Amino acid sequence: MTPHNPNRRALLRGTGALAAGAALVSPAAATAETGHPGNGRPQEKAGPALTTRDPLIEQRADPLITPPHRGMYYMTGSVPEYDRIVVRGAPTIDGLAHTRESTVWRRPKSGKMAGHIWAPELHRIDGRWYIYFAAGDSDDVFRIRMYVLESRAEDPREDAWQLRGQVETAWDTFALDATTFEHAGTRYYVWAQEEPGIDTSSNLYIAEMDSPLKIKGDPVRIAVPTEDWETRGFKVNEGAYVLVRNGRVFMTFSASATDANYCVGLLTADARSDLLDPASWTKSPRPVMETNEANSRFGPGHNSFTVAEDGETDVLVYHARSYRGIEGDPLYDPNRHTRVQKLNWYPDGTPALGVPIAEGEPVVRLSPLDSPDSFVRHGEGGRLVVDRVDDRVERSQFRIVPGFLDPGRVALRCVDLPEHHVRVSEGTPVVKPYADSDEYRRASGFLREEGLAGRGGVSFRLSEDPHSYLAHREGRLVVERPRSRADRERATFRI
Repeated sequence: MTPHNPNRRALLRGTGALAAGAALVSPAAATAETGHPGNGRPQEKAGPALTTRDPLIEQRADPLITPPHRGMYYMTGSVPEYDRIVVRGAPTIDGLAHTRESTVWRRPKSGKMAGHIWAPELHRIDGRWYIYFAAGDSDDVFRIRMYVLESRAEDPREDAWQLRGQVETAWDTFALDATTFEHAGTRYYVWAQEEPGIDTSSNLYIAEMDSPLKIKGDPVRIAVPTEDWETRGFKVNEGAYVLVRNGRVFMTFSASATDANYCVGLLTADARSDLLDPASWTKSPRPVMETNEANSRFGPGHNSFTVAEDGETDVLVYHARSYRGIEGDPLYDPNRHTRVQKLNWYPDGTPALGVPIAEGEPVVRLSPLDSPDSFVRHGEGGRLVVDRVDDRVERSQFRIVPGFLDPGRVALRCVDLPEHHVRVSEGTPVVKPYADSDEYRRASGFLREEGLAGRGGVSFRLSEDPHSYLAHREGRLVVERPRSRADRERATFRI
């Protein structure tokens, strides 16, 4: 007999797993009924940073935050006890951190659905609320299957939920992480499942929905974990979520074991294609978000998307731990925290998730007035260039932090390399790691001023020279003494 590579469920059983008990879219374009941002928005420009706390909510994994519904955001996610489904609501994203949480459904004491309760998703469909979730049984907490709750209440926190049963597929096997979206008049259901005959823990499948409670037709397999980054610890594709934009359907998903190996991949289909044809989908060759040691963010994943209070800024919602080392099985480590950060976009119209960002000041991108489609980024050898940023968006993200020597000065800290700052070396701005010297501290200090060219921008004057500023010239960040209006525009940045 050919040896079988154990899946997560079997391995957890064998290791003595615990028993049960353990943003850019406008409100008009947002598909509030589906819980997914909509289509047809213009390409990104520099704009306000997202200014919420990190973590937003502690010990809430697999997070989903809905687009605003009647002025309220609603949030759900997995609790460490895996015993109930919770919903919280607030008028702002930041307000979700402070608001009281409501338990809207609790697992029975025994029998079916009395095992692990995982990854609830909250969706507004045809005037009703639905929660799709996965549940195991009391005699086998890993006999995970998919179920749905329905509520006719206006507020999903109300005690008005009814269990509408199991969402059945072609196989009675391990199935979880369902999401739903509507596109071109058709509602789809996407989920992760173990398919007989395929040596993986879970693959991704899509099907049309006959109703919010039932799929129709045969499941279509659209992704199998085959790449190295999808098979670390376990062979996993799961946790899908969909965003339709720029003529394409983007589906993020998570891969590998739920420790520091966990990461986010991306499937893409043309919006005009047949989404039930596996050939319509293309998988990213590498993760689009993964562990970042420098920021102490480990195992980011199981994300969703929402839109910020300005009605324009796309927001990425995900979970991650703040440490690598885990005692015992990662499934029972409770500290996967809900985090949010601005979702950026590349010039080709694809989402730029970047790195999981550490706590701190707001994250900004600097776009010079004379080249509004370009951004300052650090390149090879610490040099600073100004271009459209076709890849590695994190290299164009900075934090404006207090200066080292004078509280009236500021420093520009790199988001992906938090020990690195912009400093002037021999008359040239570069990015260099922090050095414990007054020379470094002076050279990395700037005076932040109202933009020399106005228009809501900012300018950065050198501490040691009252007439010299950071400026853009011919694709490089340089130091200049602005004299003309054109010079002042090159020395003014939108953030």
